[in-house]
This record gives sequence, structure tokens and C-alpha cells, in this order.
Amino acid sequence: MANKIIGKCPVCEENMSITELKCNHCQTTIKGKFTQGKFSNLSADQLKFVEVFIRSRGNIKEVEREMGISYPTVRNKLDEVIAALGYRVEDSPDDEKAEKRKEILDSLEEGEIDSSRAVELLKNI
Repeated sequence: MANKIIGKCPVCEENMSITELKCNHCQTTIKGKFTQGKFSNLSADQLKFVEVFIRSRGNIKEVEREMGISYPTVRNKLDEVIAALGYRVEDSPDDEKAEKRKEILDSLEEGEIDSSRAVELLKNI
């Protein structure tokens, strides 16, 4: 059984490169410099998150349920993956407001606050 290719050097944490490919059937070997793609930059935890996210078709509620994590944690994990893939993560004020609204509504649903307190908190966002 073959080992999984590692994307980062275990010594200095820089990207690794593939320099040889070999066919297991006919033994043809090709030497050169090959890229692994952006997903090789992801940690095992990030790959697991991406798998769950894709399987859930991006449904954050489903990701929350399957992984047993909160909405803010899902968002943070998604931002980490986006950054690891080399893209810029931008926080928008609307995202922060939506997150706060979600937390308030979750607290209401869990019985941690009553409806009048939820209304008050929602007005102050």
C-alpha cells in the first residue's frame, strides 16, 4: 500500500515538489518537476472539513450537525481553507451581523434567552 503524498516539508514547512512519476503496470518512469495542486497545502483536518462541506453541498447547518461544531466555527474553518488555498479572506460587516443574528437565534432556540431578550439583542446589531 502506498503512502499519501505530503504537501509540506516536515523540516521547514515549505511546499514539496514531485520529481518522478512511475507507472505500476509497465514501469515507465517520467522525471521532471510536477505540481501537486493547491489542495496539497491543506492539513488533514482541513481536508476532512472540505469533504464534509462538499458532501453537505455547502449547507452550513448540515456541516454544523455532522461535525458537532457551531456556525462561527464552520465559518472559521472555511476561512482557514480559503487562506490555505492561497485566496484572500475578507471579513464583511454583513457577515459579522449575520453571525451575531445566528448566535442570538440559536440562543433563543436553545432556551438560553427569551423572545423579548432576543428582540432587544437583534435591534442592537
